[in-house]
Amino acid sequence: MPVAATHPPLVLIPCDNRMFGDVPMVVLYNRYFDAVRDQAGCLPIPLPCTGKEDLEAYLSIADGVMLTGSPANVHPSHFGQAVHDESLPLDAMRDATTLPLIRRVVELGMPLLAICRGLQEINVALGGRLHQAIQELPGRDDHRGARGRAGALTPERYAPAHPVMVTRGGCLAAILGCDEVVVNSVHGQGIDRPADGVRVEALAPDGQIEAISLAAHAGFSLALQWHPEWRASEDATSQKIFAAFGAACQTWCAARQR
Repeated sequence: MPVAATHPPLVLIPCDNRMFGDVPMVVLYNRYFDAVRDQAGCLPIPLPCTGKEDLEAYLSIADGVMLTGSPANVHPSHFGQAVHDESLPLDAMRDATTLPLIRRVVELGMPLLAICRGLQEINVALGGRLHQAIQELPGRDDHRGARGRAGALTPERYAPAHPVMVTRGGCLAAILGCDEVVVNSVHGQGIDRPADGVRVEALAPDGQIEAISLAAHAGFSLALQWHPEWRASEDATSQKIFAAFGAACQTWCAARQR
């Protein structure tokens, strides 16, 4: 007889590393935490990223993983390139944690949702390549924010920026029930060469990949280049995405407790 769940599903959320003066700290923006709790119906568990974490121990208690966006980029050495713009932040310790974490989550088939940098981490972890500056490519748009590209985390910066065309028959289309949505856009990097097994789930008007899933992943896997966590409590598209992730985590949780 199945054991009744004593708590909602547990979702690991890798954190950023930042320096505040000369003090190192781990950082997780509240909006990610809130979306997992309020929209997905799960308990968010911050995961420090020092490269020294016992990932198997964390995964043994988890029912899903969500990879967040970040001001810091994935280090280009992981996809065979030199740093293009040395003024942009990097987070080598997050790379050291999330890249092996992703590969293990794919092996397990554990529910996986990724946002912005998280999408880029998945592509790199599985052998793909990124553009470091999409805005410098011929024929491509500037994806670094609808307005206030150099500003802070303001509502204007996360305003709706462009539509994305959702791939018919894909998992994102099944979640949203439509073939086009308008999204925000706050990223300079993006997928260049998709990793083997990456399925394109949505494209921007300029052809940039905006969402992917993973053929090798046995369960729920979805990565988005935009930020569904921004105003998730008010946006129907975001709510559908987090609800689908939460349902997958609930299924994993129930199976783990049998």
